[in-house]
Amino acid sequence: MLTNTDTIQEPAIAAPLKTKRKLLTSLISAGSFNDFVNHIFWLTDNKASSYVCFANVHMLVESYKDKSFNTLLNQADVATPDGGPVSKLMKLLYGQQQDRVAGMDLVPRLLQEAADRGKSVYFYGSTDQVLEAVVSRAKQDLPNLRIAGYYSPPFRKLSDEEDNAIVDMINETAPDLVFVALGCPKQERWMADHKGRVNACMLGVGQAFMTYAGLEKRLPKWARDLSLEWTYRLYLEPGRLWKRYLVTNSTFVYLASKLLLHRLVKGSSTAAD
Repeated sequence: MLTNTDTIQEPAIAAPLKTKRKLLTSLISAGSFNDFVNHIFWLTDNKASSYVCFANVHMLVESYKDKSFNTLLNQADVATPDGGPVSKLMKLLYGQQQDRVAGMDLVPRLLQEAADRGKSVYFYGSTDQVLEAVVSRAKQDLPNLRIAGYYSPPFRKLSDEEDNAIVDMINETAPDLVFVALGCPKQERWMADHKGRVNACMLGVGQAFMTYAGLEKRLPKWARDLSLEWTYRLYLEPGRLWKRYLVTNSTFVYLASKLLLHRLVKGSSTAAD
């Protein structure tokens, strides 16, 4: 049985990321920011279909509460430590520095690398307005980027026929990366359900489309370093997010404190022996 200090070593393969570490019930990939960038492109070259999750506090708590969601998160090819609290908890538990690898930071870097490496990208989810803004900025900033296509699906449950048609549409464009913005946990479930069907590396990027397109501002870096982005999101959407942040953040603080206290007590007992 895994403990909270277990480290999972993946098989010895020529890939930048080989380690996942357990936080609460979730397995989160460990490595530098550049390791994550390189591994994602390694996936495009070595796996026909894969998916990447960006694990923030909300996702860890959702995974802790929901076993089925926990399973799909742990089966992700990569689960990045998206939030500052997540990367900091990894450092406290495992004693090694861990970069924060947020979707909002990784998306522009991946698009730049895709342009440099001759890879193609597809944008899926959000709204037509947001997608058009994303594509407009990408074309302006990265004229060499190969944009395979983009599509905003209906905001309702799709029929099997509609879903199959979307899969065929994406695969016909042969993208290397598919950026998926459907919101958590919907986008993670969509990627897990479509692994083996969508022939690309899928990335659940959530609100990153909005910030990349310039439709939503980010806090200054000093505020992000203090893990204050949730306060800004709450300011933007108080009616929708107040309950999530009140419950989710409180739950995370309780569970993280419990883990750290257990580690402290265990360390003290070992020292006394």
